[in-house]
Amino acid sequence: MKIGIIGGTGDQGLGLALRFTKAGEQVIVGSRDVKKAENAVNLIENMLKSDECPNVRGLINAEAASKADILILTVPLQAQMITLKSIADHVEGKIFIDATVPMESCLGGSPVKYVNMWDGSAAERTAIFLKDKNVRVVSAFNNISAASLTNIEQDIDCDCLISGDDAESKKVAMELAEKIPGVRAIDCGPLENARIVEKITPLLINLNIRNKIKLAGIRITGL
Repeated sequence: MKIGIIGGTGDQGLGLALRFTKAGEQVIVGSRDVKKAENAVNLIENMLKSDECPNVRGLINAEAASKADILILTVPLQAQMITLKSIADHVEGKIFIDATVPMESCLGGSPVKYVNMWDGSAAERTAIFLKDKNVRVVSAFNNISAASLTNIEQDIDCDCLISGDDAESKKVAMELAEKIPGVRAIDCGPLENARIVEKITPLLINLNIRNKIKLAGIRITGL
């Protein structure tokens, strides 16, 4: 199964691509600029101390979406819709994982404040935009920090909170999340619950800033 990281040259996308490449998954790093995608692949190879990683390659976003089986959107809020429009013709029949978090910093504001979405959440906005496509939208990877993902010598001390309306798609997303050492996937119910989960990220960023750390995460106890 091929994983396409759409907008995979940013911190979050690069971190996920790095972790899934290390886990032996087939990964395609997508970008608006193929050179940036190829540079990201080179960086992943350097971080994994390998001259060549045959299971990762870089393509433009539309090509990445076309060739992958699972898509993970990792762009900032201001790029969400334009990126969706650029790949909409290539999502048919696929699982679409949205990791977008609506934060004021995406619009030039505070990094610790959430932007309330008209559609309820960023993931729900994606689902509405793609409603005429045969695609199953899942919200995941919102709360795992890029710093934790790129700290490849350490397991990640954070649960992955997953929301979606299709049980099988959530199961696939949960299995994918747990390929990252230390991560436990938690089924958080229907996609509308993404509007709660997405709000946790600004809180974690606030905790990082207040405590001068980078690796704050969240664990759900009692399960």
